[in-house]
Order: sequence, then structure tokens, then C-alpha cells
Amino acid sequence: MSSSTQDLIPQLHLGNTFGALFIGVTFAAILFGLSNIQAFYYFQTHRGTGISFLKLAVAWLWILDALHLILIVHCVYYYLVSHYADISALTEIVWSFKLQVAIDVIIIYGVHLLYFHRIWIVGKGRSRVLPIVVGVIVTFGSGVAITLIWAVYQCHVFSDLITLEWATLMSLGTVAFIDFVIASSLCYLLATSRTGFSSTDSMIAKLMAYIINTGCLTSMCSLTVMITCAVMPYNFIFLCVEFLMAKLYVNSFLALLNARCYLQPATETNHSSEVHMRHGIPEKYV
Repeated sequence: MSSSTQDLIPQLHLGNTFGALFIGVTFAAILFGLSNIQAFYYFQTHRGTGISFLKLAVAWLWILDALHLILIVHCVYYYLVSHYADISALTEIVWSFKLQVAIDVIIIYGVHLLYFHRIWIVGKGRSRVLPIVVGVIVTFGSGVAITLIWAVYQCHVFSDLITLEWATLMSLGTVAFIDFVIASSLCYLLATSRTGFSSTDSMIAKLMAYIINTGCLTSMCSLTVMITCAVMPYNFIFLCVEFLMAKLYVNSFLALLNARCYLQPATETNHSSEVHMRHGIPEKYV
């Protein structure tokens, strides 16, 4: 038995380690079900528009989200079923755990890039300073995330993750900061795009509330992982919450895409729909 295994045995409590991972996978599966519903709803409401960039983006996010779920399920199955009561195996990091971190990063920064694409479109006809600044920040964040992936792939046992606390906290802090920048930028562009039409301005206000709420949700998730990682580095509670991050980002972006249909009053007439389309607010901003 290796020395790293012997070091971990006294600290190995299944309830707050692999039990926490099991709970994380359970809630991740629920969130994946919600993303399935949202993706289906999006394709149903846009089934007559042909192939578009956003349709491809939704399909791409769904595939990555499904792959992420498969990986974390395999990870938990490996430890709790295939290697049940095998202490030496429980202390080693399985390949699916490392790969799910990479997929997690791709999803989060993929969603950030899609939000940046929204900002670029909404800012059309205005100064490009704000979109460029947001793009630079997102690019910098992706560099930090690549560093985290590299560091995770250098680990072989879970005790090695403790030495990566700095990289984890830096990456999560960067993610939370990017969430704030994107949400505030979108809200600023929406707030300065009021048309004077009450129905359109009302929808813009609701979209701003959607953006703020989803931005707060994802940022709170990132901060929760940071706090639990800093306070409880010897258990897997922070990994339990980390399993949910990718699912929350996918659902937040799909919710924004579907927001126009969610928020559109059921009694809205065809004429008012034409007014919305003429002023381009729904199509341009969501």
C-alpha cells in the first residue's frame, strides 16, 4: 500500500466524500433533465427557421452536457460499485474525473463566449469598446481555466488536489468575475436600448431581471465551490457543487434563449407581435 494511500485512510469518510459525489450526480441528472426540456422547447419554437448558429450552439451544448453527465456517473460508479471497499482505488483519481473537469471548463467558457456573441450583436451600431473589453476578459479567463486543466492532469491521487487549491480558487474567482462583467454589460446595453414602446420596454425590463437572476445563480454556485473548497479541502463537498456548475450554465443560457417565449403574454395579438419584430428587440437581444 502506497504512503499516499496510508495518509488518506484515516481521513476517508464516505459520507462527506463519495457520498457527496453521489448526491452531486443525482442533482446534476435532475438539471440535465431540465436542460433537455429547455432544448426541446427551443427547437420546437424555432422549428421553421432552418439551421442557424444558435441552433448549432444549443445542440453543441446539449452534447457536451450529456457527455459531462456520463463522465460523472462513470466516476461515481467506478468508486462506489466497481471498486466498492477497495481503499487503494478510492484514493486514486479515475480518468473520467479528470476529463469531466475539462468538459466542465469547455461548457462554462463556451457559454461565456455565447454571451459575448450576444453582447456583440446587441452592441451593433454602437461603440465597440465594451464588447472588446468583455472579449478580452473572457479570453483571459479561458487561459486561467486551461491552467487548471493542466494542473488537474498532473494529479494522481485525491490528496494531490489539496495542493491545487490556489488554482481552483483562482479559476472559480475568475468565473464569478466574468459572470458579473457579462451580466452588467448585457443589462447596460438593454437599459440603453429602450424604444419608448411600453410592451417592448416591459420585455426589456423582464430580460434584464432574467439576466441578473441567472448571473447571480451561476456566481453563487462558483462562490459556494470556492468557500467549501477553502473551508473543507479534505472532503468532496466542493466537488459535489462543482458537478452542478456546467448544468447551471447550460440551463441559464437556454433560459435566456427561451425568455422571449416565456415572457410573451399569452393574450398578445398578432399586431403587437409584428411591432416587436419590427423593432427587433426579441430577435436581437435573446
